[in-house]
Amino acid sequence: MKEYKVVDTKKHLVEGVMNEMAQQGWEVVSTTYYHGGWSPVIMITFVREK
Repeated sequence: MKEYKVVDTKKHLVEGVMNEMAQQGWEVVSTTYYHGGWSPVIMITFVREK
């Protein structure tokens, strides 16, 4: 069985968030860029075996 997690982060923090999640066994499934109010946001979807 797989589990999924969605994380919103600021553009300048994306790499750190992805590295931190990878250390916990998560893999990136997709990324989406959008404007959350006044600042751009990256939404990252992760997956791992449960």
